Amino acid sequence: MKTYKLLLLLIGVSIMGCSDLEEDPVGRLSPDGFFQTPQDIQTLVNGAYTHAINEKFWGRKLSVALMLRSDMVDLASNETRRMEMNDLTTLGNNGMISEFWPKTYQGIAAANEAIVGAEDVDADDVVKNPIIAQARFIRAFYYFHLVRQFGDVPYLDRPATVADATIGKTPAAQVYENIIADLEYAKEWLPDTQVTRSIPSKGAASSYLALVYLTMAGTNDTAMFQKAFDEAEEVIMNEGLYGYDLDLDFQNLFNADEIDASPEPIFALDYNNFEAPNNGYDQIAPMTGIRGDDRNSGGGWSVAVPSFAVYDTWNASDYRRAVSMDDGASINGNLEFYTNFTVSGHQFAKNRPYIAKYTRYPGAFARGNARATSHNYSMLRYAELLLIAAEAAVEIGNNTAALTYMNRVRARARMGGTTLVAGVTTTVAPSVEPAELPMTYMVTANDVLEERRLELAFEGKRWYDIARRQLGATAFGPMGLEGAKSDFSTTDYLMPLPADELDRNPNLLPQNPGY
Repeated sequence: MKTYKLLLLLIGVSIMGCSDLEEDPVGRLSPDGFFQTPQDIQTLVNGAYTHAINEKFWGRKLSVALMLRSDMVDLASNETRRMEMNDLTTLGNNGMISEFWPKTYQGIAAANEAIVGAEDVDADDVVKNPIIAQARFIRAFYYFHLVRQFGDVPYLDRPATVADATIGKTPAAQVYENIIADLEYAKEWLPDTQVTRSIPSKGAASSYLALVYLTMAGTNDTAMFQKAFDEAEEVIMNEGLYGYDLDLDFQNLFNADEIDASPEPIFALDYNNFEAPNNGYDQIAPMTGIRGDDRNSGGGWSVAVPSFAVYDTWNASDYRRAVSMDDGASINGNLEFYTNFTVSGHQFAKNRPYIAKYTRYPGAFARGNARATSHNYSMLRYAELLLIAAEAAVEIGNNTAALTYMNRVRARARMGGTTLVAGVTTTVAPSVEPAELPMTYMVTANDVLEERRLELAFEGKRWYDIARRQLGATAFGPMGLEGAKSDFSTTDYLMPLPADELDRNPNLLPQNPGY
């Protein structure tokens, strides 16, 4: 797998939030005459990828915010910006939003530089267009996050100018059209496979198109559900061509030493022992793991902790629960069950199971407290694609396809396997339940959404599912996994635009409803 050493040069390329949409020419990597060869285009594209692994994006700020806004994760600490995310009382000056908004636009800016700069490169289309396709894919990736978080957002498809400091918002519907156009271009020009899943392929573009259409479908747009199904099934029917399959062992997906060989990731963010300046590294494990666990010599300072109902309602014979959650830990040299985790003495320790996906196998590079790991984080993996197809199939009346695709995911979850609990290898026996639902079973959308909730637990997916399916009244009601969140309103399906951006650029007004 490739380590992008020169990406360090690109951390500062670009725009920041819309307030600073003008770029300082001194800080640009692409002065006049920079673009001479296809490799020069690739250099900027590599920079666009790098912004995604920064702690201001997936390395901490955005990934944790998405966890806290869901019904799967509660807050262990008392920091205001995290409390706002968890309680759905987020303000425009929230310190998490003010960091991942500009970081997202920095990634977009690097992609735009590459796309426009490619016009200066004298090379055949078959040489440079696949690189441009990478840039358009990652631009679509960033805008897809933005439009789901904020709705109408500023849209730029070229390097920013001074005039863009007062840019207005583009309607969400147009942003989605632009995302689709970028992904269609990527689908046309990207190769079937790449040397690493951290570089998008044709299958990745099709898979993201399926997810985009599923999101646009909302609760009842049959035409969009049909498009989602068609895109997903095209990839599934060609899984051999694209090299995709379910990993036989669910634990491998969260094992830094195994993930590179897995056929399951479709597109991944590759930390690959990467530790850049400006917090350009992975901090997810210590934000989610057990405080005081002896594995983490740094002490542990996790803040995202599942509500007890997530663990208690999850079938113990489902291997995914054992992989996803720690109900035991070695604390002060003793094996402790979750009911006694507070013996660690940490002020924010909770007597409940903690997230385990990112702490058990962080790779040899990881620090003692599991910061800066070797993990690859799957932004989209094959199990999710199967569930995209299943959900869309339900909505277009194709029960056979829905059942077939959902059963593939369910079957693996019931095969059992081995994992680590408190550093000790533990075996989960195969489930005594049938691995597959009978072909007479009528699959519902709720069945698929529940399968997504378990399969993709703590992977930054659940909040987006709640929002696109308008599940808030149930998820945050009295019977929800976290109990009632009294402050929930349908306006919470979008986050507030950053207040400092609105102050500097009134053309971004009005603020999102409810804020």
